[in-house]
Amino acid sequence: MRGVSGEGACRRVLDRRLLADSPRPIAVALSGGGDSVALLLAARSWAQAHGRRLIALTVDHQLQSQSRAWTEACARLAKRIGAGFQALAWEGPKPALGLPAAARAARHRLLADAARSLGARVLLIGHTADDVLEARAMRAAGATTPEPREWSPSPAWPEGRGLFLLRPLLGVRRAELRDWLTVHGEAWIEDPANADPRFARARARAGLSHAGEVVFAPDVPLAIAGLCRFDPWGGVAFPRAAFRAAPRAEAQRLLGLACVCAGGGVRPPASAARDRLSERLRGEGEVVATLAGSRIQAHDEAVRIVREAGEARRGGLQPLVLAAGASGVWDGRFEVAAGGEGLEVRPLRGLARRLPEDQQRALARMPAAARPALPAIVAADGGVSCPQLGVSPARMERLVEGRLRAAAGLVEREPL
Repeated sequence: MRGVSGEGACRRVLDRRLLADSPRPIAVALSGGGDSVALLLAARSWAQAHGRRLIALTVDHQLQSQSRAWTEACARLAKRIGAGFQALAWEGPKPALGLPAAARAARHRLLADAARSLGARVLLIGHTADDVLEARAMRAAGATTPEPREWSPSPAWPEGRGLFLLRPLLGVRRAELRDWLTVHGEAWIEDPANADPRFARARARAGLSHAGEVVFAPDVPLAIAGLCRFDPWGGVAFPRAAFRAAPRAEAQRLLGLACVCAGGGVRPPASAARDRLSERLRGEGEVVATLAGSRIQAHDEAVRIVREAGEARRGGLQPLVLAAGASGVWDGRFEVAAGGEGLEVRPLRGLARRLPEDQQRALARMPAAARPALPAIVAADGGVSCPQLGVSPARMERLVEGRLRAAAGLVEREPL
C-alpha cells in the first residue's frame, strides 16, 4: 500500500460489501504473514469508524515447529489493536500426499465453524493480486486452482453455510503491502513453506514479476439462477425454455450448481459429464439422468432436480443423532433442531408406512423421485414424522435455496 492507496482500496471494498450498522462481528483470518497483518490493520480502521467488532482467527496447522509461537504473535497483535482473538488448531494425522489441499480444506472448515459460532456472516481473507497471478500460473502449468474472487460463499460445507468470504486486498500487490507495513513499523511472519519448491504455489510465486497492476474480471451474478424455484423437499426447478435461451456457459454453470445443492454434496460434477447433460437439456424431449448425487427429470416446461434416492447408501450416510435442544445438518440440505427430547434423522426410505396417516396422504402428493430421500424424524418413542409433511418434534431449515443463491452470486452484500 503505497501511501494510503491500498488502505483506501480496502476501505472502498468494505464500504461496498459490508453493512456499516450490523451488530454482528467481522471475522478476519490472521496467519501472521504480511498480507493478513495488513488486512487486519486496514479492517481495524474501518471497523472502528463504524462501531463494528473485529475478531481475528488464527489456524495452527501444526506443520511447523514455530507454529505455536506464530499463533502467540497473532494473539499479541490482536490484543494490541483491540481486536478479539481465537486460536484454532488442525489436529490429528496429516496426509503424506496432497498436503496443501488438505491443509486448505481443514483451514476453511475451522475458520467457518469459528466464524459462525461467533455470529459473523463475513470472513475477511488476505489474498492479494499476487494470489491471482499465482493461480493463473498454476493453471497454465496444468493445475485446476480456481482464481480468487473478491466475494464468495465459504467453500466449507456444511460448516460454512451462510458465511461469505471477502478479499478486500485482491487488487493490491503483495510488495505494496509490505512497503506499507515497513513504513508503519509493523512486523510479519515469513512461512518457509511459501518458498518451498516442492509445492506448486511456491514455484508459481517464485516466477512472478513484482511490478505492474493486475487486471481481473469482476464477479458477475448468474442471472438465470434467479429463475429457480425451490421445493419444500429440497428440490430445485427452473424453466427449460430459459435454460435453452441462456448462454451455454451460464446454462452449464447453473446445472452444476443446482445438482450439487439439490444433492447436498460438496464436490461439483465433472465438467465433461455436466456439459453433456446440459446439451441434452437444451435439446428436445424428456430427459432423465443422474449427476453429482442428484436426479434430473426434464419435460418440455421445466427441469426438476432432487436428491438421488440411492445417494444415502453410496455415500454411507449415517443417522443424525441429536440430543434435546441440539441441532445439526442432515444430508447437506436441511438444518435440523431437536425440541425438548432427543431424536434421530434418517432417510424416509423404508419408514414411510410408520408416518401418521395424514402425512402418508401428503407424501403421496409429492413427486415419487423426491420421497425416499426426505428426512424422517424418529422420536425417542419410535414415532416417525417428516417436517415437510406435517407436525414433527423437530424444527427444520431448508439450506438448498440459500446455498444456490450464494454460489450463483445473487447475494452481493453482507446478509442481515
